[in-house]
Amino acid sequence: MNRTILFFLVALVLASVASQPIEAAQADPAHNPLIWADVPDIAIIRVGGTYYMSSTTMHMCPGLPIMKSTDLVNWSMASYAYETLADTEALRLENGKNAYGYGSWASSLRFHNGVFYVSTFSATTGRTYIYTTRDPERSPWKETSCFKPALGDHSLFFDDDGRVYMVHGSGRIMLTEMQPDLSGFKPGGVNKVIVENVNAVFGTDQGGLKGEGSQLFKINGRYFLFNIASPGSRWARTVIISRADAITGPYESRIALDDRGIAQGGLIDTPEGKWYAYLFKDNGAVGRIPYLVPVTWKDGWPILGDNGKVPMTLDIPAGGQGVSGASGIVASDEFDRRPGDPELPLVWQWNHNPEPRNWSLSKRPGYLSFVTSRIVSTLPEATNTLTQRTFGPRSSATTSIDVSGMKDGDYAGLAAFQKRYGFVGVKMSGGARSIVMVSADSDNPEEIASVPLTGKTVHLKVECEFQPAPEVARFSYSLDGRSWTPIGRPSRLSYTVPHFMGYRFALFYYSTKTAGGRVDFDYFRIGQGTEDGPGQKGAVRNGA
Repeated sequence: MNRTILFFLVALVLASVASQPIEAAQADPAHNPLIWADVPDIAIIRVGGTYYMSSTTMHMCPGLPIMKSTDLVNWSMASYAYETLADTEALRLENGKNAYGYGSWASSLRFHNGVFYVSTFSATTGRTYIYTTRDPERSPWKETSCFKPALGDHSLFFDDDGRVYMVHGSGRIMLTEMQPDLSGFKPGGVNKVIVENVNAVFGTDQGGLKGEGSQLFKINGRYFLFNIASPGSRWARTVIISRADAITGPYESRIALDDRGIAQGGLIDTPEGKWYAYLFKDNGAVGRIPYLVPVTWKDGWPILGDNGKVPMTLDIPAGGQGVSGASGIVASDEFDRRPGDPELPLVWQWNHNPEPRNWSLSKRPGYLSFVTSRIVSTLPEATNTLTQRTFGPRSSATTSIDVSGMKDGDYAGLAAFQKRYGFVGVKMSGGARSIVMVSADSDNPEEIASVPLTGKTVHLKVECEFQPAPEVARFSYSLDGRSWTPIGRPSRLSYTVPHFMGYRFALFYYSTKTAGGRVDFDYFRIGQGTEDGPGQKGAVRNGA
């Protein structure tokens, strides 16, 4: 063969091979929303090539989740800052009290002198909390400080001169200097207003959401304060950035983004020098979902988005992001534990403080066993309700229960859980078992359908549809785990402020007449839509 022709052919093949990864990356970019699940009030830091993110789960335990990523796109669970926030009647669901919509709220995440810090506040306890660790994945977080008052929507900040501050407040933003050991306010330290009225940027159109959600950054010697606010004429959450040359001010403020209510968060950079804003959006019943927004710099200000808009496609490879981006923070569970395994993977959270004596993974190996020790009347009062996030645009969960140990007046099953919940489960009444579908989408629980159950086991399924509207949950059951029968009607899904959380899949068991019964859950399997049944290809099985 002619040498020239051979050289040309080899060069052509090499060029084709070399171009494939670039074309693949261009053909499969990451997308917004970053995670189509309830991950609100996010704070992100980068330590070397690893990103860490904290979020809000309020009354859930363990609480204050810490997630990790190496690409800003695909996130997995790393740890929780605490097992339980405090031991109170409200957090234990005792004497008619609860912490729905409370617990702990928006956190601040920092890395300083080799130590990770995450701080939060609680209207339930009236306190501010600071937790520390040297390794979020391998070393437990320790409560370093717990003091009054609860500093709302604060930002913990370590300045270059060694001084430590909290930025906090609503509408009127305060800067308060902390003791060096973070035990409380520094006597005689800085304690002043740095932004008198965040909403002043709207001119005369005030009266909407007061500026809140403070996050403070120091970049190239300047201080940048992020807040959210909305004008009085419309409920449109916007990003407000205030800039100063000194931490005490004066601060100059401007509207940085006003697009579809995507707001609240801050800035993060990559090792390569790219900048992004991390924000979230109220997205109906699934909850508040994260977005990543490209940032450029002009005249010393961060410019968010493309021509003032949040792009749906990002300039980052998707990796394993998938449609929902939630695969690293939800997972199926067969409840079979090997020696050394954690009792519960990090994807699980209890609704309020759990009662450890009333659940077990060893009482019947391969099963999650629940017993009851108190009498309640409805699902929101039940202790030891075990939950995971739902995700969009649609998701499903299936389980199987052995109900042979139920007592009269007991309910056990699988729920789409929020204040206006719906569930499919088993009811024991008059010595007989029945499969029931219950809906509280009109605020009061109502038994919509009932089917006699003669056997001792049943498979249950809940399917949540968040797009297209209307948002609904559908329920079905199976006696063999293969063929499914719908039960009841679709239950409307509504995000309510009392719970202030996106819908969760929930395994539950409670007694309305006599405590002491028992049920055993055989598995929990997550899927991505109506085609997914237990063990089928669509099940999300990776855990953390």
